[in-house]
Amino acid sequence: MAALHQSDRTVTGSLHGPELHGPRRSLSTAVRVADVRGPGDSGAAALSVRARTLASMGLNTSAEAPLPVGEVSRLIGGWIDRLGAVWVEGQITQLSRRPGAGVVFMTLRDPSYDISVSVTCYRQVFDAVADVVSEGARVVVHAKPEWYAPRGQLSLRAAEMKPVGIGELLARLEMLKRSLGAEGLFALDRKKPLPFLPQLIGLVCGRASAAERDVLENARRRWPAVRFEVRNVAVQGVHAVPQVVQAVKELDELPDVDVIIVARGGGSVEDLLPFSDEQLVRAVAECRTPVVSAIGHEPDSPLLDLVADLRASTPTDAAKKVVPDVGEELERVQALRDRALRTVQGLIDREERGLAHALARPVMEHPQRMVEERETEVDALLARSRRVLGHLLDRADSELTHTHARVVALSPAATLERGYAVLRRADGSVVRSPAEVAPDEELRARVAEGDFAVRVAADVVVPRP
Repeated sequence: MAALHQSDRTVTGSLHGPELHGPRRSLSTAVRVADVRGPGDSGAAALSVRARTLASMGLNTSAEAPLPVGEVSRLIGGWIDRLGAVWVEGQITQLSRRPGAGVVFMTLRDPSYDISVSVTCYRQVFDAVADVVSEGARVVVHAKPEWYAPRGQLSLRAAEMKPVGIGELLARLEMLKRSLGAEGLFALDRKKPLPFLPQLIGLVCGRASAAERDVLENARRRWPAVRFEVRNVAVQGVHAVPQVVQAVKELDELPDVDVIIVARGGGSVEDLLPFSDEQLVRAVAECRTPVVSAIGHEPDSPLLDLVADLRASTPTDAAKKVVPDVGEELERVQALRDRALRTVQGLIDREERGLAHALARPVMEHPQRMVEERETEVDALLARSRRVLGHLLDRADSELTHTHARVVALSPAATLERGYAVLRRADGSVVRSPAEVAPDEELRARVAEGDFAVRVAADVVVPRP
């Protein structure tokens, strides 16, 4: 049978409309649901003939000859099985994802007509869009009608599911978010710190917008001396992305700009799409100057919030986070001065107490007492050292005297004093034996009082053996 080419509203309306509730019209209603036009006239004609045949069968029943429920259910199921797959649009309600189950159950509702139909799909079909599809989301499903005969229940078996409208936009943004996140553009280590007190702030916003007024007024109220370099651009529409990108790059090239704020008021998802554009995200990621994202309100979260160095919930919040409050800073400075004064005063007091305690010690009150106490000891040690030194000198003197006496006793001079003489030859050698001299040889005799010359007599005395 050829695939059906009809809207989901026609199908769901016919399948769950009030026409299925009558006891005698339910069969003909099912036939009327099935009697849709295909791409060929022959298929439509054949379907019409079958419908008329089944309708005539229904008309032939009576109270005495009714059709069994199982037969009616079988006939309905037979014709529904012949229906082709259709694209159906609706809103998801009563979503059921049971852990471990391979099938996901949900109800697809047409909010315009308050009509709904049960939908089942395999888990892998739903997991493909699970990140952006939940209860309340509008989706388009490619499904084939199915009839559950035991309960007489009609449902759609979905083979493909796509988010539509906002859901489709969010799905594309989610895919882009994953891609950019995989590149590391949203990593925390890429975030640059904001300066404590920026001298010149770059502001990218709409012309004469509430966002511009909120940032300027709140920043100047907090720090009157702050200066701004403002770039007015389109913040929605086809020209928004190139203008915002150009403004951000111009401000980043200015060396005096300390921080850049990209601000816009609230709006719909479509209005805020320019601030999730890949070109803008990459331009902000390449900035050397810290960038603050102040887009929309607290619930809004464009991709610019993820790549920026700081995310502010509103333009007013951006002014508060970028510019310090002069009053608060003066109070903080005064508090720090008071704290420093207390710290220094406490340090001085502590040192004064320590000095007073040190001066109160006896050694500091009478510094000469220690010297006086040690003076007697020094005198005693000095006397003892003198005594010891005297004893050592006396002992050394006695030893020296004894040694001198022994040296004198053993001296050759002492021998000469006793009457001995030492004979020397002319060459100075000592004569020890008579055989060493010759007759008439002249010798020198050394005695205690001096020396004199002697001559050897002619008769030489031969020494006794």
